Amino acid sequence: MALQQDHLSVSASTDRPPRTALVLMGGGARTAYQAGALQALASLLPPDRPFPFDILVGTSAGALNATFLASQACHGAQAFHRLADFWSRLRSHQVYHLPRTPLSQWSRWATALGVTLSARHHGAALDSMPLVNTLHRAIDLTGIDRALAQGAIQALAVTASSYSSGVHWTFCQTADASPDLPWSRPGRRAEMQPVTIEHLMASSAIPFLFPATPLWVDGALEYFGDGSMRQISPLAPAVDLGATQILAIGVGQPQRNGLVNTTPTPGTPHRPPTLGSIAGHAMASVFHDTLQADVEQIERFNARLEGLPQALRRELPFQPTQILTLQPSASLDALAQAHVQALPSELHRVLDGLGALSGEGAALSSYLLFEPGFIQALMQMGASDVMARRGEFLAFLTPRPA
Repeated sequence: MALQQDHLSVSASTDRPPRTALVLMGGGARTAYQAGALQALASLLPPDRPFPFDILVGTSAGALNATFLASQACHGAQAFHRLADFWSRLRSHQVYHLPRTPLSQWSRWATALGVTLSARHHGAALDSMPLVNTLHRAIDLTGIDRALAQGAIQALAVTASSYSSGVHWTFCQTADASPDLPWSRPGRRAEMQPVTIEHLMASSAIPFLFPATPLWVDGALEYFGDGSMRQISPLAPAVDLGATQILAIGVGQPQRNGLVNTTPTPGTPHRPPTLGSIAGHAMASVFHDTLQADVEQIERFNARLEGLPQALRRELPFQPTQILTLQPSASLDALAQAHVQALPSELHRVLDGLGALSGEGAALSSYLLFEPGFIQALMQMGASDVMARRGEFLAFLTPRPA
């Protein structure tokens, strides 16, 4: 009920114009799925159609996608093709690298030692500085200002989780000041700040793997990690920003047991999970997809609102929020297992030592597999999933008469 009341308190009032939001969830390399889905979506639109989303909201790697699109929104649907091109050219060495020791290229133990020392000194196993350089080259932050000034979009929002305070923060850049911004709800707050590469690094700082990023909020310096942590209301920022309809794209698992048969064969010994399996399970918990629960809350509110007499509905300061969601149709863990050989050799040795290259352990590698085979397979799945429901997407994006 608390979640439902949270949405009720910020639902768009009837005097606000219709606004369409795109919400992109996080998941490391898995979010290439979103690029493929959105490119397919663009192919369904007229070539001269303006950018179809007024509000862009992203978390973790979904924040990178949302910000890239915001920077290209003045180019209309071409922005989606450019996002797909960015993902098609991305490689793991452009996102992270393992700490190096003189013997790490030959010894698994030397590599593990480097990872251990890095974790002790930097609070993370991997160096994410390559991603900083990649984002500076790929994202034109001034393009966001142009898109807002020209009305191509109305708002961009990215989320991150504060290690310092435990608060889930949303950083908003909007076309105009709103009396409702910034908001402050239990466990989540917002602040008006131009989105920078630092915000993206904070939002996508996968715990244990990427180092925390410092940001100034509410006049104090706090350290932030991945926005997927502690995220209980992924759709709430879009509603707070005035969305009347939302397309949300997640990268969660359709089923966790689709990768391997977890029932032991009679007569075989029960084996405890490997360290890689435990790490993969922990990572899945960090990126636990709360999207569906949030959707169900909004749909319940919509149903109750529709059940009221029309005259009463016109007097209420709320209106229904149309939701359309998209999730992968097949197991991304299983897909990753088919491509683990493409991982950088040093990381491959470490994950192999953890038992994270096969079975349920492959879940961990799916967040780090920024390599062509896996990326293209994800993008193809995203495109296929959109085309299988093309009627729904066309109906969602067809402008309604005023």
